[in-house]
Amino acid sequence: MMNGPALIPRQFANMSMNMLSPKRHVVVDMVMVQLISVILIFAGILIFKNTEINQTEMSLYMFGLFASFVLLTSIYQRITRLV
Repeated sequence: MMNGPALIPRQFANMSMNMLSPKRHVVVDMVMVQLISVILIFAGILIFKNTEINQTEMSLYMFGLFASFVLLTSIYQRITRLV
């Protein structure tokens, strides 16, 4: 009768351990993806709907775009300092 570790091939065990315990923080990557999508959405609204929105909405979208850029660059700076 075979014991537990002999049932799982070593390559499969290494692959699953690498997938389930990543080296970098996945949460930071998820936040960066969300900020990039917010930037793209705000830029798309400003480009394609600029004639349909009023001045207040335009300034809010521009502030959101600026804040997203600032947050994204600050996160990227912290990541590059850690590496």
